[in-house]
Parts: sequence; structure tokens; C-alpha cells
Amino acid sequence: MSTSSEPPLPGQGPPVTQPDDVTGLLLAWGEGDPNAFNALLPVVYAELRRQAERAMRREAAGHTLQPTALVHEAYLRLVDHARVPWQNRAQFFGIAARCMRRVLVDHARARGAAKRGGPGIRTSLDDANAAAEEEPASMVVAVHEALERLAALDAEQARLVELRYFGGLTIEETAAVLRISPATVKREWAVARAWLRRELSEPKVDEGRR
Repeated sequence: MSTSSEPPLPGQGPPVTQPDDVTGLLLAWGEGDPNAFNALLPVVYAELRRQAERAMRREAAGHTLQPTALVHEAYLRLVDHARVPWQNRAQFFGIAARCMRRVLVDHARARGAAKRGGPGIRTSLDDANAAAEEEPASMVVAVHEALERLAALDAEQARLVELRYFGGLTIEETAAVLRISPATVKREWAVARAWLRRELSEPKVDEGRR
């Protein structure tokens, strides 16, 4: 299947995403329509940009990875999901959140390797949409690794945190992706957040000393 290697320019496409349009384009893309993916991104660009801005509110001022760059890098990774059995727009934004997670983690790892002790990334788990105090870039990787451990215990909770923390989704958007109620999202988010606080605050124990 052929798809464009360049993401759409900001502002292209209608300002409001129509669920039926998105679902139709996703289905066509999954069935091999070479034009569907190119038509899809301009339609959902504004929502992806808002999603990226929320996810990037943890970032220190002047960070080299900006929301537009995050959207574009996630866009390029979405090309690899052409054969996903697409169902609806909520599923699309959920997979976009996973791509954003990979971009943020890869970027944090690269920053850590290139420069130690530089400006950090904000990592408040109290509110996914509120800026918090700056933390080292390694915290993004630490959260990612903690989520890998959480997934072994409760895959849905780990997915919920991925959507909220790395994807920047709201309570309502997360509920739509996971097909649960907003009240359940709030409850599970509180439980997962408490688990992550403990996991990230406890010192690592040498496996040989356990």
C-alpha cells in the first residue's frame, strides 16, 4: 500500500472531526484504499494536535520536541498500522496515543544519552492535564517501564495510564477508547496513579539481594 511520507500541514482540513467520516476513512484504509490515509490525517489533525499539546504540558519550556513535531512523528508511525482491523475513531486515537508514547520515550532516551542533567520533563500524575514541577527526562522512561510492569498485573489499567499520561486524552476520551464509563476511568486512574507513585518512589532493589 502506498501512503504519503509527509504529514499534513497545520490547519488543513475541517476544524471539527465528524465521527462517521473518520470511521469511514479508517475502514477504507484498512481495506487497502491508498487514498484513505492521506484523506484521514487532515480530518483528524486538529484533534491530534490538541492531544499532543496536553501530553506535552509536562515538558520543560523550550524543549526541542514540540507538539507539532510529536504529531508528525506519531503520524509517521501510524503508517505501520495500515492492516489494523479498524473499527472507529476512538480506536484510532487510542493507537495514536500509543504512538505518541513511543515517540516521547524514544526522545527521552535520546536526550538522556546525549546530555545528562539538563532541563527535565514535567511528570505530575495528579492531573494529566496540569503542568507540574520539572523532572529529569529519565522520569518519562521510568514511567514507561513502570507501565510495562503494571501491564503484567492489570493490562487495562496500564492502557488507561498510557492514554491519559502519554496520549493526553481526557477522562471522557479515555472512556470512549476503553469502552467504559467516565466514572470507572476516574476510579481506575486514581488506583493506577497511586500504584505508580509507590513504584516510582521506591528505590530499586538488586534482584540478587531479594
